[in-house]
Amino acid sequence: MLRCQENMSNPPRTVAVIGATGYVGGRLVPALLKKGHHVRAVARSLEKLRCRSFAASPQLEIVAADALDENRLGEAMRNCRVAYYLVTHAGTTRGDVAHKNRKAARNMVRVAERAGLHRIIYLGGRSAQDSFKSSGHLGSRGDVGWILACGKVPVTWLKAAPILGSGSLYFEMLRALVERLPVLPAPRWTVTPVQAIDIGDVIACLLECLDNHATIGRTLDIGGPESVSWRDACVVYGEEAGLPGRIIIPVPATAPRLSAYGISCVTPVPMRPALSFIEGLLDDAAVDYNRARQLIGVDMTSVRHGIRRALQETRQQLTQTCWSDAGEIRPPEWLACSAARFGSANIYECSYRAILECPPEEVWRLLKAAGGRTGWYFGNSLWKARGLVDRLLGGVGLSRGRRSQEEIRTGDALDFWRVLLAEENVRLILLAEMKTPGEAALIFSLRRLQDGCELVQTARFLGRGVGGLCYWYAMAPFHAFLFQGMLKNIAYRAGCGLRAGPEKFVGPHESCRLPSNWGQPN
Repeated sequence: MLRCQENMSNPPRTVAVIGATGYVGGRLVPALLKKGHHVRAVARSLEKLRCRSFAASPQLEIVAADALDENRLGEAMRNCRVAYYLVTHAGTTRGDVAHKNRKAARNMVRVAERAGLHRIIYLGGRSAQDSFKSSGHLGSRGDVGWILACGKVPVTWLKAAPILGSGSLYFEMLRALVERLPVLPAPRWTVTPVQAIDIGDVIACLLECLDNHATIGRTLDIGGPESVSWRDACVVYGEEAGLPGRIIIPVPATAPRLSAYGISCVTPVPMRPALSFIEGLLDDAAVDYNRARQLIGVDMTSVRHGIRRALQETRQQLTQTCWSDAGEIRPPEWLACSAARFGSANIYECSYRAILECPPEEVWRLLKAAGGRTGWYFGNSLWKARGLVDRLLGGVGLSRGRRSQEEIRTGDALDFWRVLLAEENVRLILLAEMKTPGEAALIFSLRRLQDGCELVQTARFLGRGVGGLCYWYAMAPFHAFLFQGMLKNIAYRAGCGLRAGPEKFVGPHESCRLPSNWGQPN
């Protein structure tokens, strides 16, 4: 447990947020702190919590715990009075997702009873099949609610309509489709009326439930004030974004799977979450949200105003959380040590170094802005080609971009990379999420010199079998070409003179690896 305040062995009115690094949790924690609550933020990754803007608050405790680990979860719930349960797990198959979600919920029920929690507030998605007979991601979220509700600790279960906000899956899918396609096919599911709810309203509902005793033991559907189909939302987005009118072609079929595949090809959203999203839209029809509005008393935001606000936040680089940044980070063991110490002959490494006549701060300004709209400073056509190949192979490609072009933090999705460590003016470590016959990482490390700095760019790769070996040597010429060009252009854009290099660098360079205490409590 990492404590941000001394003498907290028995903190008053502690509120736990389980899933504090998720899309909703990352916004709920600062909102609770602003209200004056003592908050215990619980997530699987300490590093993702440490780098959040709210991490320095004296009213905050940061705890690492996985809901699948009952003992660790129990330790995290000590002395808490209320817990927000915002957990959802991912897996390789739908059955795996459902199993993990149900197991985590059963752990939460037992832990809540032992810890003496007063109540649990659970946020789930809308599903017309909220029963144990359902399957898949939406069904398992319904099962989570039933499992929690069957426990002895009172539960407030909020079933949210699709969430609209900067960084949300709904908004990012909408933005990508409308901005990239002048002609939009519209299957039948796109005309289903949906009461999408603004992320600000979701947070307001969660806050209101905390002290509203009338919500205890209740199951409430929360949604926006109006029914707007996906097709109409596309029109509204185009108007708010100032885009030329899009041509919408009705398609006389529902075709959720085909639609999900098309969405995965055009937007940053992979097929499985896209399919779950479409199923959620179909399930959201004809839901009565009036009871929740009367009980909770939150003034809901219209779809047009929600899109307008999300667009403003996106353009001003103010997106707090993003759907793609949620989830656990598991740093590979081989990345924390050298090939010799790891005992593997299949770890390959390529490094290039340059000595720049400027302080590390000038270089870091460029490193933290790499990717997304900025690109990679050299050979962007090659990066795009690699992204296209990855999409054809079923990977994420470059379409995810990044949450913000001005800020970078651990856990951020960055094109087809995931940020493992962003240590200001020292190093940036990215773990590959593209399709490869092995595991890959890209590392930029900085070292301050007396009158400048050393910048080392390193590719590390743990290959699997013959395929991994062939892949590494096939990429070697591109590494040499790209790395030298990138180092030169970074120096140029930073306004730095090149005293030496770029040159191939051979030898131990500990700063290009994860620190041995990564993810450990201070």
